Amino acid sequence: MNLKGMFSVVIVNYNTPKLVGNCVRSVLELSIADKEDIVVVDNASPDNSFSYLRETLPTGVRLVKTSINRGFGAGVNFGMVGCLRELVLVLNPDTYFVDTSLENAVQLFKTEKDVGLVGLDLVYPDGERQFSARRFYSVLDILGRRSPLGRLGVFKRRIDIHMMREAWAAGTPFEADWVLGTGFIVRRSLFGELGGMDEHFFLYMEDVDFCARIWQAGYRVLCVPGARLTHEHQRASAAGFLSKAGRRHMNSLWRFSRKYRVPLFRPPGVQGLMRGAKARALPVPVPAVSARPAAAEQAQSITVE
Repeated sequence: MNLKGMFSVVIVNYNTPKLVGNCVRSVLELSIADKEDIVVVDNASPDNSFSYLRETLPTGVRLVKTSINRGFGAGVNFGMVGCLRELVLVLNPDTYFVDTSLENAVQLFKTEKDVGLVGLDLVYPDGERQFSARRFYSVLDILGRRSPLGRLGVFKRRIDIHMMREAWAAGTPFEADWVLGTGFIVRRSLFGELGGMDEHFFLYMEDVDFCARIWQAGYRVLCVPGARLTHEHQRASAAGFLSKAGRRHMNSLWRFSRKYRVPLFRPPGVQGLMRGAKARALPVPVPAVSARPAAAEQAQSITVE
């Protein structure tokens, strides 16, 4: 299957320009997308990312720079403005492709019109699976994943269920409550309908919230075994409650719990989470490609030449 022309690609950078270059290179070398369909957002990096990327990205790749770092979700929203294809591939900078198994995910969007987002099969560089699908949280799931309690035997089975480990065994696409935002494909029209990612989540939980709203809108979230994306994974959010990353993650969890129901013991599932959802903020429409950013979000924008 020829993947060129099917995707727009959004990559959000913050102080990782060399990783961005590696990610872009893999997309181009495997003919996953045309250069003109790749949008790299430098999220106001304080290092020399923008100048480095301007000098090293292949000719034709679109490079934009935000004036303020408002978080990962805001970076994705900004990059989406430059996307023209109906399917958008959102990638972390520390990811890259080694084959074209991505085509396993594309067919789902063609045959199943209620599929809104597809999560990819994240693997470590050595090929070990990272288990990118998840169930929505209960309080005990949070404790198991984010505290030393997770080392206890009574929690290990619970963690396996939360991470949906058994769902991968059949090797066929399956529904997930949510998938990691490290690498996913979303319908651009649906992204606009939902108003993009919630920018109140600066970092962490924006992917959980986005998937929740996709389910709420009547679309499904799937994960596809075999649609491989290599991820040089560094789980900063597991550094501990008192670390900067840990505090930021717990703050996002608190914000999520204010917006949705997070039961004490039993994971809520899609329906339980939605029944308990609190008043939702009205979506902010994603601007048309020709629209100019608001004054607070003015950015340098270039096409690499």
